[in-house]
This record gives sequence, C-alpha cells and structure tokens, in this order.
Amino acid sequence: MLKTEPMNDTLGSFLKQQRERRSMSVAELSRVTRIPMPSLEAIEGDRFDELPGEVFVRGFLKAYAHAVSLVPADVLTRYTSSRRVACVTPLPMQTPLQAAREGQGRRFGVAIAFVLLLILLSLALSIVLKPRGHDMPQELSRQQPRAGLHQAG
Repeated sequence: MLKTEPMNDTLGSFLKQQRERRSMSVAELSRVTRIPMPSLEAIEGDRFDELPGEVFVRGFLKAYAHAVSLVPADVLTRYTSSRRVACVTPLPMQTPLQAAREGQGRRFGVAIAFVLLLILLSLALSIVLKPRGHDMPQELSRQQPRAGLHQAG
C-alpha cells in the first residue's frame, strides 16, 4: 500500500507528488491523459477556477488519477471537500428599507387577495340564495298573455 500524504497538503500538490513519484513529466502526463499542459499546471497549482468548467475539472481529475495509479473516486472526494468552502455563495444582504418595502408589498397583496375573495364569496352567495320566480313584480305576474301575439300567420 502506498503511503498517502497528509490531508493538509492541497490536492494539486498531492497530485504533483504522485506524478513525480512515478517519474512522469507534465508533458508525458499530458500525452497520456490528453489534458493540455496548461490545464495540468493549473491543477497542480490548485487554480481550478482557470479550468473550463466543473465537468471538465472532474474529468481531468479522473484521467489524472488513472494515469498516476490513484483511485479516481478518492481524488474527486478530496477535490469536492476542498472546494466546498470556496463554493458557498453568500445570500444577498437586505437593507432595513428594502425589507420594509418587501413586507409592505406582501401585506398589500394579501389585502387585495382578501378583498377579491370577499367579493367572489358575496357574489356566489347572492346567486345561491337568490329567490327563484318570486322576484317578478305583481303587476306583471297578473297580466294574461294576449292571444293575438302568439298566433302565427
């Protein structure tokens, strides 16, 4: 079993030491892994932000690990744990004035929704509770239909 380096070493320096133990140059590693030399130098210098993207970084690290006979999953785990702190994005700060405006906007929206709900509820109740047939004035309900209007010519 290979002696592992202390975990306080950076990932890049650990990988560089593993490459040097196998007497590989950066150019040779580049040829074996097909990773461009500047990318390998960025990895060994822990400058992961200079690499094209997270997917490429992970692919490069897997290829690097294979080339120097390391377990790729271990290298990726070490990379993820080293980047966890750096990848935390702080939440935007709100000033008290912005918070107050946002709170007022929410209260105003709730008030409008409540008023609309009351209007819809009263409309529904008026339709349901409306008397049927009893709302015709008595003068109209007593009139008899004229016989001449309903006959067809």
